[in-house]
Amino acid sequence: MESRGGNLDERIKKLDAELVKHREAIKKLRPGPAQEAAKQRALRVLRQKKMYEGQRGQLYDQQFNIEQVAFAQESMKDTADQVKAMRGATAHLKQAFKSKDLDVDKIEAMQDEMADLMDMNTEIQESLARQYAVPDDLDEENLMDELDALEEDLAAEAETGAVPSYLQEDTLPDVPAPGVTNDPVNPEAPVAYPAIQTDEYGLPMAPQH
Repeated sequence: MESRGGNLDERIKKLDAELVKHREAIKKLRPGPAQEAAKQRALRVLRQKKMYEGQRGQLYDQQFNIEQVAFAQESMKDTADQVKAMRGATAHLKQAFKSKDLDVDKIEAMQDEMADLMDMNTEIQESLARQYAVPDDLDEENLMDELDALEEDLAAEAETGAVPSYLQEDTLPDVPAPGVTNDPVNPEAPVAYPAIQTDEYGLPMAPQH
């Protein structure tokens, strides 16, 4: 059927070429018998072209109808397969829902029990994550302020090359040696104090009265 349609298309193209030639010839001829004869030849070619075009249209309509019927047959086959599959799935689901494992009441009870267990787990995790020795009034905003201040101190100390304050050793006032101290009038003159007596362990002894 497709080959027949191709042959008709080729014939119509040839007739179109002939009609172009006849039209040019009619334009060149003067009104008279010769021009009328050229018009008659052009009309015969045009009628032949219309006949081929009608045959081509009928052929395409037939081909379309055949394709429609084939499509309908395929659709009916697919529909039958789908219905068969749905029937089997329905039977399987009915059999599965008869199982005790799919009892709706038991499933809801299991879900409730699972929710309670999850709540208990959350409480346990929160209890284990509780922090000790943390001031109650220390909120997130205060913590961020402390961190910002610490960052500024570190940046300033990095620029100056100074040792961070939290790394510096604590300095204690000098303790005068036993029996020696500075005179407020004459700082260089030593002043004698009674020596501190110690016990056998090197610890100071309490004065005896």
